[in-house]
Amino acid sequence: MPGDSSHININSNGTKQNTFDAIVIGSGISGGWAAKELCGHGLKTLVLERGRNVEHNKNYPTATKKPWEFKHRGQMTKEFLQENPLITKAAGFGEDTAHFFIKDKDHPYIQEKPFDWIRGYQVGGKSLTWGRACQRWSNYEFTAPSRYGYGIEWPISYEEIAPWYSHVEKFIGVCGTRDGIEAMPDGEYLPPFDFNCAEAHIRQTIKANYKDRHLVHARWAHLTQPQEIHFQQGRAKCQARNLCMRGCPFGAYFSSVSSTLPWAKKTGNLTVRPFSVVHSIIYDKEKGKAVGVRVIDSNTKQATDFFSRIIFVNASALNSNLILLNSTSDRFPNGLGNDSNL
Repeated sequence: MPGDSSHININSNGTKQNTFDAIVIGSGISGGWAAKELCGHGLKTLVLERGRNVEHNKNYPTATKKPWEFKHRGQMTKEFLQENPLITKAAGFGEDTAHFFIKDKDHPYIQEKPFDWIRGYQVGGKSLTWGRACQRWSNYEFTAPSRYGYGIEWPISYEEIAPWYSHVEKFIGVCGTRDGIEAMPDGEYLPPFDFNCAEAHIRQTIKANYKDRHLVHARWAHLTQPQEIHFQQGRAKCQARNLCMRGCPFGAYFSSVSSTLPWAKKTGNLTVRPFSVVHSIIYDKEKGKAVGVRVIDSNTKQATDFFSRIIFVNASALNSNLILLNSTSDRFPNGLGNDSNL
């Protein structure tokens, strides 16, 4: 069975030293935030990352390179494109950012139907290469199932989550404008980048001719006017270099590496373990709950069990589900929580 660990050399010695208050699987945007909040509330937290370690300003090898310093001026060779037809479709992928993406040939997968699976296996995950757009969901999204008659209603409302939107926006720094549009709720924003002359003209033309149409600034996780909370993180103003995905030496755009993980580290409660591929979540039948995580070191292939009373699964959509499906037991023979036998 997928979750059968009988063939793995398991190191279960030192249970006490392998026990934490909380375990977070994944170090991307949501994993970094989970670690920040848990550590900030005094919980000794272990963050497990399957990829290599990346530290802010230490592992951005191309951040300040000039175009002529790249062997292929930022482009990829024909051979590389042929070997990696999927990852090379990713927005922002190039010779200057390739180190933050995995290669197709290293992590192949079967496609029954065309599906581009873009991944970044390193501390920080895809928070190093995301698009940084931060629009809030509105009541239109949260109530869509009841309004359109399909799907399952969300168990939370916009009103309940709005304070948490604000909590995140203030910490990470989001630029934009408060436009008063119901379908695009306002938030806690830094000043936006200026419209160029064409954008400003189009905006005025739309405003003059259409009452129900708007051209507005998108909301972006860029520090246009850093506040004290951002200086405390060691971050600085965006220089508008448009080289974000190389890793920003100014920390001007939000990533786990520049913001939440260093903040969590300052508490003294954070342990980050890279090269740690999560095999499965350990389920205790007598307690009736998950009690730990089985990890395989990607370098040594040694398996180790870690234990905690709180487990966050933040390994992105597909890998989070794969981990749950691989977490088999007598109680959950088809995967942890999978009583519907998906």
